[in-house]
Amino acid sequence: MSEEKIIEIRDLTRIYGDGAPIRALDGVNLDIERGEFLAIIGPSGSGKSTLLHQIGILDTPTSGTILLNGVDITKMSDRERSRMRNEELGFIFQYHHLLPDFNALENVMMPLLISGVKPSRARKIAREMLEEVGLADREGHRPNQLSGGQNQRVAIARALANSPDIVIGDEPTGNLDSRASDNIYELLRRLNREHNQTFILVTHDEQMAKKTDRIIRLVDGRVVEDSG
Repeated sequence: MSEEKIIEIRDLTRIYGDGAPIRALDGVNLDIERGEFLAIIGPSGSGKSTLLHQIGILDTPTSGTILLNGVDITKMSDRERSRMRNEELGFIFQYHHLLPDFNALENVMMPLLISGVKPSRARKIAREMLEEVGLADREGHRPNQLSGGQNQRVAIARALANSPDIVIGDEPTGNLDSRASDNIYELLRRLNREHNQTFILVTHDEQMAKKTDRIIRLVDGRVVEDSG
């Protein structure tokens, strides 16, 4: 892991509502280095998902700044935000959100095709990614023909297809049994080490969080622990 800051967050605040406003984030300051593998944890309503949505350019802050690769995303146009989200970020959710009528290969190809990659090139990359996650022999299978763990591996391959700098996981093992969860964690860890990509995982699983290099704990929208 390098000491290059890939994410810099300063005085980040997010308030929802007008009549009885909810302060979901309350002055968060956070630096994340390239290649880090960290967990964001905290009780329900602590601001974990809100922080993830801010980093993932899925929402805009009420105040404060977020630099991704040195660029202030809070000052970007919608088009610029969309481009950065598609090209520099990968997303893994609790539910895989695969397209049911498409097979594994086609699901992994989808973000590449949306980004304008030629179909032949997209197919080659998708095959490589499925091999990376151990599913080279399942490329023709649709989601209903795969196990939960296999579907999550397809979702991981899809998230990594565009070679993002930052991979965001929102409860990526929350819908899996303990064995599948351990397997997915080991896969994410290996990909992090081999590609020096930054992995940020939001989880309720304290045991999984303890396996990461760094834990960010939120309570009431504030960082109360930063250990690594």
